[in-house]
Amino acid sequence: MKLNPFAWSFRLQFFFGFFVCVALLAYAYYADKVLGFEPCPLCIFQRVAFFALGIVGLLGALHNPKSRGGRAVYGVLALIAGGIGIYLAGHHVYLQHLPLDQAPACGPGLAYLMEAIPGKLDLIREVLKGSGECAQINWTWLGFSMPEWTLLCFVLLTIGAVVAAFKKRKERR
Repeated sequence: MKLNPFAWSFRLQFFFGFFVCVALLAYAYYADKVLGFEPCPLCIFQRVAFFALGIVGLLGALHNPKSRGGRAVYGVLALIAGGIGIYLAGHHVYLQHLPLDQAPACGPGLAYLMEAIPGKLDLIREVLKGSGECAQINWTWLGFSMPEWTLLCFVLLTIGAVVAAFKKRKERR
């Protein structure tokens, strides 16, 4: 097997993306349950986006379409899931870099919001506004916060999936 991931087969690239998403979600669970970090509503939405991106990766790898059109479908699905994740993580990073006087006030948790806000679109709008806990930085590694690492992971996974899906391949007969 070649070490260059861009030389890997479509199936291998999508399996790799799936396993990265699983590892990231496992770490999020570990950070929540073992390290005691309470995820803010934006963190939870980003987890959902990683889950969706991972599912696209798994389905694409299992299906392993041979046609360019079939691979393109998975590339577009990965682009949608990854794009949503990039937006969410980017917005989270933006909130963390606001001056303290401009950061949103702390709000209720996602469980309460789901009970209190009847419409799903209203719930999404409320979460995307962010809250004070979304602006807090309580974890860093190599100088970057968790949302910044999340943003980087979404960008790399999305680019990898799109390259895997749209890369010209030699057709096997």
